[in-house]
Amino acid sequence: MSCSSSSGSEEEDEGVDSYRKGGYHAVRIGDPFASGRYIAQRKLGWGQFSTVWLAYDTQASKYVALKIQKSAQQFAQAAVHEIEVLCAIADGDPSNSKWVVRLIDHFKHSGPNGHHLCMVLEFLGDNLLQLIKFSRYKGLELNKVREICKCVLLALDYLHRELGIIHTDLKPENILLCSTIDPAKDPIRSGLTPILERPEGGTLNGGSTMIEKKLKRRAKRAVANISGRRDSMGGEARKPARCLDGIDMRCKVVDFGNACWADKRFAEEIQTRQYRAPEVILQSGYSFSVDMWSFACIAFELATGDMMFAPKTGEGFSEDEDHLALMMELLGKMPRKIAIGGARSKDFFDRHGDLKRIRRLKYLPLDRLLVTKYKFAETDAREFLGFLSPCLDISPEKRPTAQQCLLHPWLNLKSSDGQSKVDDGMSKLKI
Repeated sequence: MSCSSSSGSEEEDEGVDSYRKGGYHAVRIGDPFASGRYIAQRKLGWGQFSTVWLAYDTQASKYVALKIQKSAQQFAQAAVHEIEVLCAIADGDPSNSKWVVRLIDHFKHSGPNGHHLCMVLEFLGDNLLQLIKFSRYKGLELNKVREICKCVLLALDYLHRELGIIHTDLKPENILLCSTIDPAKDPIRSGLTPILERPEGGTLNGGSTMIEKKLKRRAKRAVANISGRRDSMGGEARKPARCLDGIDMRCKVVDFGNACWADKRFAEEIQTRQYRAPEVILQSGYSFSVDMWSFACIAFELATGDMMFAPKTGEGFSEDEDHLALMMELLGKMPRKIAIGGARSKDFFDRHGDLKRIRRLKYLPLDRLLVTKYKFAETDAREFLGFLSPCLDISPEKRPTAQQCLLHPWLNLKSSDGQSKVDDGMSKLKI
């Protein structure tokens, strides 16, 4: 959630409670930052650590994303770490060609709630989750999946091989398109005139208007829920897939708040649940290959519209154990050496490498799933899984690197319109 045209959710906001000492900085439209260089235009989104604003850079005459961190010490420390990682990324990529978000500037801003570290990032478009939603969860054409995969792999190859950085939280929300799905949301394409001073009567973000907006949104949501229940017999499934032609599929990896250097790992529990690798669940150590697992889960989701793994807590078993069971149902039985080799293995597996509480597994190989449930042609399923399956190897050391994936034949198939827009990046890759 760092620089999107529409990060955060329109149905909810950050609320007013965190606008206090140690919390968010309250922003008015037209507020100046960094001695007047950046002028706040509108809120883009928010997260647990920060709010993000569209701002106008008066020095460079362009729109940017302004990320304003909460002021409490733990949030400030997290921002210092992210700035350190982003600076390393920018220093190693002077031409801004590695498909990773660009840090433009950083500074400290003082306000009534404390001192807030701020990051200025390039303005980007919608995240991949919004693209999946826009496509009505139908799955994207494989040519479009291929183009997104190339960008993400070029980014991961740069991070892993050149910088030694593990992202640790790769997911659709942390990959942003380079431009917006809706041109009206793009300040450049929509011809937005920048606000250069605070409008008369500008209201503080976090003031009474936020509460009024929140109440209106709750009312809207209640109406939507009622209509949703009426339409639940079919819902999105009845609607035709939207045409995605004309949407630029080039994208960048963002949000390095949880990233680490491979030789300076600081957390055992990493990754968002649905994109978490088995070695993280079992606590058997991790490296760059955790990002490759997450990448494969994202590619599957783009191609099908569904998460690959959506574990739940059940009667007598945990979410972690369900997650491991789902992995084995799709990918086959976990090798005993891996099953019993982690610090948490005894929580889930017996000494034979069988799950303790989930005994009956319903095995369905991935190729059958793609053909039967998602109606893939046999050839498409076989070629796609030839590319994807190695990244989902239960053994982390057997997963290919991003560099190796970039050489895979599936990724280099030519689409009907000829050369891909990211082929230039491929040609510059030094193997």
